Amino acid sequence: MRAYVSVDLEGMPFIASIEHLYTRGSLYSEARRIMTKVTLWVAEALHREGFDEVFIADSHGPMVNIEVENLPDYVYIIRGYPRPTSMVIGIEGASAALFLGYHAKAGSARATFDHTFASSVIDYIEVNGVLASEFLINAYVAGHFNVPVILVAGDQKLLEDDVARYAPWVERVPLKSSYSRFASISPSLEKIRKDLEEAVKRAVEKFKRGEARILKASYPVEVKIKFLGTEMADTAELLPIVKRIDGKTIVYKANDIIEAYKILELLVLAAARTAQFLRTE
Repeated sequence: MRAYVSVDLEGMPFIASIEHLYTRGSLYSEARRIMTKVTLWVAEALHREGFDEVFIADSHGPMVNIEVENLPDYVYIIRGYPRPTSMVIGIEGASAALFLGYHAKAGSARATFDHTFASSVIDYIEVNGVLASEFLINAYVAGHFNVPVILVAGDQKLLEDDVARYAPWVERVPLKSSYSRFASISPSLEKIRKDLEEAVKRAVEKFKRGEARILKASYPVEVKIKFLGTEMADTAELLPIVKRIDGKTIVYKANDIIEAYKILELLVLAAARTAQFLRTE
C-alpha cells in the first residue's frame, strides 16, 4: 500500500511568526525542524501500520522545507514549485491520503495565518458556491482519483470547520489552537507525537474496515476568486474563460477539479506577478 502525505507549515505546532514562514526568516530553521519531525513521525506510524511506501509532498512556499538527510528507505519526497495540482501532485495511485500542518481558510477568525493558497493576492475562493479551504480543494483532488483522506492534523479552527463539516470520517489531530492570526497555543512535541501515532492507527483501522469515504466535487466545477486588488482581476480577465463579476472578483468554469486547480494556479501566479511588477517597475 502507498500513503500520500501533503504537508503545509502554517498549521504546524508553535508556528506563530512571519519569521517562521520564509527561507530568510530568523525562525525558519526552527520551523523546518518541527515540520520534519512531525512528518517523519507520521511516516513511521504509517509504515508500522502496513504501508510499504509513503509519498510526502512538501507543500509550503517554495516547497523545499522538509529536511531530507535522514529519510527512511520507504519514503519519497516531492519537492519544488510550480507543479500541477500543487499541494497534491502525484496523489493518483495512493491508497489513502493524510494532510499535515493544514490551516483554516481565508477570513477565518482566531486561526493562525488563515488564507487560501496566496494571502498576498486572494481574499477568498469559492468552489461550486462554497467558501473553500486548501483542505477542501485538495480533498476534492484526492477524491477525483478515488483516494480517501483519512487524517488531517493542523489548526483547530480548520478541524472544527471544514474537516468536520465535509469529511466527518477523517481522524482529526489539533496541533495548535489559535487566539488570533499571529498567536496560538500548542501541546508539547512529545504529546503531539503520541497523539499522531494513535490517530494514524485509528485512521488506518477505519480505512481497512472500509469506513473512509471519498470526497468528490460536482462536475463541471465553478470557481469564484476575489482578489485583493482590481489590477489582479484585470490580469485574470485576460484569460478568455474568465468572467469578471465586479472590480476584484472573477469566475470561471472547468470540466473537473484538476482543470480547475491548474487554472487557479495560473491565475494566482499571474496576479502575484502583476502585483510585484507594479511595485517594482
